[in-house]
Amino acid sequence: MKTLTLIIALVLSVNLSNAQEGAEKGKTITVTIENITNNNGSVILGLHTEDTFMKGQGIMNAESKIVDGKITVTFKNVEAGSYAIMALHDENDNKRMDFQENGMPKESYGMSNNPEMYGPPQFASAKFDLNDDDLDLKIIF
Repeated sequence: MKTLTLIIALVLSVNLSNAQEGAEKGKTITVTIENITNNNGSVILGLHTEDTFMKGQGIMNAESKIVDGKITVTFKNVEAGSYAIMALHDENDNKRMDFQENGMPKESYGMSNNPEMYGPPQFASAKFDLNDDDLDLKIIF
C-alpha cells in the first residue's frame, strides 16, 4: 500500500511540474493605450483568433481601470500563433459597446495594428503573429 501511495504521489508531482513548465513556455503580449479621452468606466480587451474575432469573447479577456487617460494590460502564457486584439472604452461600465441611433458606436474602440476602418473590423487588418518573442503593442482609439 505504501508503494502504491508513493507511486501515485510521484506521478502527480511529475505531472504538476510538467504543467508548470508548459505554462512558462507561453509568451506575453503587453497592450498600452495612452489616448483615452477620460477616466470614466474601464477598458475591455479581448485577445482573438480568427475563429473568435467579432463573435463575442476572445480566447483571453482583460479589463482595466483608466488612470490619467491610459492603461496597460498584459496577456500571459499565450501560445505562438496569429491573433488580433480588440479594445473598447466602456465608459458606462455596462460590459458592451453602445451605439447611436444611426448604428455608429458611442464609445471609443480600437484594435491591434490600428487599421483605418471603413466598415466592420476585419481580422486580416488587425492580425499579428506571435512567434518567439514577447510583444508590446500600442492601440490608438
